[in-house]
This record gives sequence, C-alpha cells and structure tokens, in this order.
Amino acid sequence: MRSTLRLLVVFALLLLAPAAHAAKTILVYGDSLSAGFGIRQDAAWPALLQQRLAERHLDYNVVNASISGETSSGGRSRIGEALARHRPAVVVLALGANDGLRGLPLAGMRENLAGIVTAAKKAKAQVLLVGMRLPPNYGPYADEFAQSFRTLARQEKTPLVPFLLDGIADQPTLFQADALHPTAEAQPRLLDNVWAGLAPLLK
Repeated sequence: MRSTLRLLVVFALLLLAPAAHAAKTILVYGDSLSAGFGIRQDAAWPALLQQRLAERHLDYNVVNASISGETSSGGRSRIGEALARHRPAVVVLALGANDGLRGLPLAGMRENLAGIVTAAKKAKAQVLLVGMRLPPNYGPYADEFAQSFRTLARQEKTPLVPFLLDGIADQPTLFQADALHPTAEAQPRLLDNVWAGLAPLLK
C-alpha cells in the first residue's frame, strides 16, 4: 500500500511539474553565402550566430538550411518541408543572389521570395529578409535587383537587411579566389549585418 501511494505521489508531482522549456529555432534559409562555401562550417556566420546567442543567454537554436547554388525557385519548392520539420520562430531569408548572377527574371524572384515569406508567416514565424546587390556591370538589371528586396520588404511588412555583404564587398582580400564567396575572416562582419535586423525580433 505504501509503495503504491508513493508511486501515486511521484506521478502527481510529475504531472504538476512544468514542462522542460524548448529553445526556439532560427532557420537560416539561404545559398552558398550562408552555407559557408569554401570555409569550415564552424566559421560561417550562422555558426557564429549560435555562439553569439549563447554568449548573450538567448534561448535559440540556429538551423542552417542553406544550400550552395540555391535559387529563389528552389527555396520556394522546399520551404514547406523545412517549416514543418524545424518549426522556426524566425526565418532569416537570404536567397536571390543566384537568381541575379544568372540574370533570371526578377518578377519571378520577387514572386518566389514572397511565397516563402507567406509560408513562413502562415507557420507563425517572423521573417527577416536579407538583401543582395550585383556588380555595376549588370547595368539597370542590378538596380532593379537591389530594389526588389526593398519593394518586397515594404509589401510584406518584413524587416530588411539591405545588403548581406555590406562593409566587405569592396575589399577583395576578404573574398576567396573565386571573388564571390567571403573568407572566414569576413564572417563576423556578415553576422553583424544580419544581427542588426535580427536582434529586435528575438524575444
């Protein structure tokens, strides 16, 4: 009888005890610039983001779902699975660079990015849009490309990081031999650029 009573008491205490708090998830959803192409994964800015969150005692886990070579179309095709799997509180959307480099139609890029934003919002996630720019030799297309992110952020009412590579784009020594992908030394600056838009979303 006593052992049975003891078990009942333990069971009741377990029911009354608060559930273990699960950390929220930040989903980094980008291309090679966020995937850490050509450098160690622990040196890429999403890994540095996880370190900063821990240092500041912010209860978030970073999931880096970035894929090298990804376009906005590819990102849109897999966003549903990514949201269902990771259930993020925040999505850092950093796609579009490969659309621009390939000269793909910008109306299609905007539509794809808007579709990703809509899906994330329906999944109750906040969205941070990360913009990109193209070299001046792309002419008027480069201007429309950069404007696309500002337009989308305004239409979707999402915060915007204007340019992921701000502060390093004009410094060749901070890029790998392909002149496209930042070195490990450049990653803290990329993190700072993203952090400026991300920090206000963290609760």
